[in-house]
Amino acid sequence: MFRQSLVVPMLPGSPPELLVHDTTSNCPYLPERIARLPLRLPCRPLRRPELDERLAAGDRRQGFVLYRTACPECRACEPIRIDVGGFTPSRSLRRVRRRGDALLSVSLGRPVAEPQRVALYNTHKRRRGLLDGHPPMDLDGYRDFLVSTCCDTFELRYRHAGRLVGVAIVDRGVCSLSAVYCYYDPHYAALSIGTYSILKQLQLCRRLGARYLYLGLYVADCRAMTYKSRFLPHERLLDGRWCRFERPTR
Repeated sequence: MFRQSLVVPMLPGSPPELLVHDTTSNCPYLPERIARLPLRLPCRPLRRPELDERLAAGDRRQGFVLYRTACPECRACEPIRIDVGGFTPSRSLRRVRRRGDALLSVSLGRPVAEPQRVALYNTHKRRRGLLDGHPPMDLDGYRDFLVSTCCDTFELRYRHAGRLVGVAIVDRGVCSLSAVYCYYDPHYAALSIGTYSILKQLQLCRRLGARYLYLGLYVADCRAMTYKSRFLPHERLLDGRWCRFERPTR
């Protein structure tokens, strides 16, 4: 008997990528819609300029793989980024930054998989109603999702009185940083740690000489995603072109 071998398509590029998954599913942002998120595995770790190129094309990263929306009948997901040099925080964002600077300490290091972070991640998801019937994350799942990577990745750690209350996973290119994921203790919701984390990443962009901070996907009809539109001016990738959205004039 002959066994049929599994052929994984190889996609051209620098480096080439393996197409490891490509099927439709229920959309994670708009559940009534159908999503298609082909997953591509680079044949080697990405160099920083290569990450810049993929971010500019609309790619996102999860674990070792990259993805870009290719949904059959929906264009609701819009990659969003901030041009750091042209951004000035609004009055409300400045208040968030001052409050966070007064009460939180921030440190940077390599991503870590350990029980304290897993527990904090699950608390964040559960209290914000984001588990949606799924089981809590375990240590292996956390490592696959937030520690495994195909590029230069670090984490920002937010502490209050020495206690870890938030973690942000960030990818680094040459001219860009990419905010991959942020979770925090919901008991500290008054500190707006998710918003504060973006403001700290903008400061880090300036320190590193990076032009862009990528915020992932903006979905206007997804409540969990609308906070990104507060950061103005910003750019969104529409029909292959980055379009600028200005702060409304009064």
